[in-house]
Amino acid sequence: MTDWTRKTAAELAGALAAGETTSAELTQAHLDRIAAVDPEVHAFLHVDAEGALAQAAASDARRAAGAPAHALDGVPVAVKDVLATTGLPTTCGSRILEGWVPPYDATVVARLKAAGLPILGKTNMDEFAMGSSTEHSAYGPTHNPWDLDRIPGGSGGGSAAAVAAFQAPLALGTDTGGSIRQPGAVTGTVGVKPTYGSVSRYGLVALANSLDQVGPVTRTVLDAALLQELIGGHDPLDSTSVTTEVTGLVDAARQGAAGDLTGLRVGVIKELAGEGWQAGVMQRFGESVDLLTKLGAEVVEVSTPSFVHAMAAYYLILPAEASSNLAKFDAMRYGLRVTPPGSPSAEDVMKATRDAGFGDEVKRRIILGTYALSSGYYDAYYGQAQKIRTLIIEDFNRAFESVDVLVSPTAPTTAFRLGEKLDDPLAMYLNDLATIPANLAGTPGISVPAGLAPEDGLPVGVQLLAPLLEDARLYRVGAALETALTGEWGGPLVPPAYQESK
Repeated sequence: MTDWTRKTAAELAGALAAGETTSAELTQAHLDRIAAVDPEVHAFLHVDAEGALAQAAASDARRAAGAPAHALDGVPVAVKDVLATTGLPTTCGSRILEGWVPPYDATVVARLKAAGLPILGKTNMDEFAMGSSTEHSAYGPTHNPWDLDRIPGGSGGGSAAAVAAFQAPLALGTDTGGSIRQPGAVTGTVGVKPTYGSVSRYGLVALANSLDQVGPVTRTVLDAALLQELIGGHDPLDSTSVTTEVTGLVDAARQGAAGDLTGLRVGVIKELAGEGWQAGVMQRFGESVDLLTKLGAEVVEVSTPSFVHAMAAYYLILPAEASSNLAKFDAMRYGLRVTPPGSPSAEDVMKATRDAGFGDEVKRRIILGTYALSSGYYDAYYGQAQKIRTLIIEDFNRAFESVDVLVSPTAPTTAFRLGEKLDDPLAMYLNDLATIPANLAGTPGISVPAGLAPEDGLPVGVQLLAPLLEDARLYRVGAALETALTGEWGGPLVPPAYQESK
């Protein structure tokens, strides 16, 4: 009997088209998988078995009538709990939104439904996407399928863990400073941050409007291309949506899989390496760069001096935007309301609600952001951070004058142990060191599994970055590197605990 949960999304779509299976069978297989392993992994906050099976039945009816809505029609998907979903809770991993059911769908969710993909449920995340480990969820941490005592990355660790544990072939995440790519690196999955504005943000509960981007989480580069093409495109409901279409992603992935990168120039980012980077991460990264050379690419070192200031700038810009965005959770309109005893004022209710509803990390960033925006400090902090942002954009532009893509490790280390960095916010923030520059500049990035670190046997990711709107370039190079890497390790990567079906 075929274990459909081990197939890629492209393989599942092919099996559906050939009549070898049904969406109902695929969806039930993944629901059974969730029931078997999610008590250990905790990738999901809400599983919608009834809704997913109903969507699967509708998909099967369309295929029987000869009118599938999309190539992925009938392939199940998971959705990060920061995206609004009609009829399903959207909590953002926070007590302050516990039980809230949106009256509308995020545009990307609406596009999934229109294409006929059954939605398995909503995945766990750091509260309001603030974190690098999914330990800041109000509903408990997600565990890395490679080692249940380790983090799955964050803030989108739930989506990455669900894909890595074969609970879903596809998932949506959001990337504000690396929240798709860093979980991808530490779980052995593919994570993509599209060009800012090329995928709609409408219905995404915003953390930082100028940084957030929805993107795919998958097990292969081709699957990511299929999903990004589905959810991408201009959206008049999103004022940050670009009108230039990002196309050719699937074709680029298929072309790249042939393994020829002759004529391509790759820039190794000088500033994203060195002291503090895990030896095994750098070893696998070096091997990946060598493979790019064998594929015909010319590799050169590129200096981007402003990148060393990216984290400092990011942790002023993000809290400033977050403090503004989270002001709407005031206990007056929706979500949690805590009423103190006696005759409390509206301010008393707001204070009690926010104290009970927000976790420590959210409170930390609200305080930091409010301070950075306050009178007398705006120019000294927020204004200076925006100047650094401009310098980072200029560094990217200069780099792309001489190279086609940039490359670096995705994260400085493999997955650390749960609880190891919870009491050290700065150590936690350092996990996004390599991914933050792309969010500040809006450029697209992809993390591709690069094998296992020799010292701990945990996944390592290699990050590729491309110019604005050149997402197809990432898919071509990413697919070529993926093919070469899997040839080296005999992949795809499978967590040891899941080598055999449970």
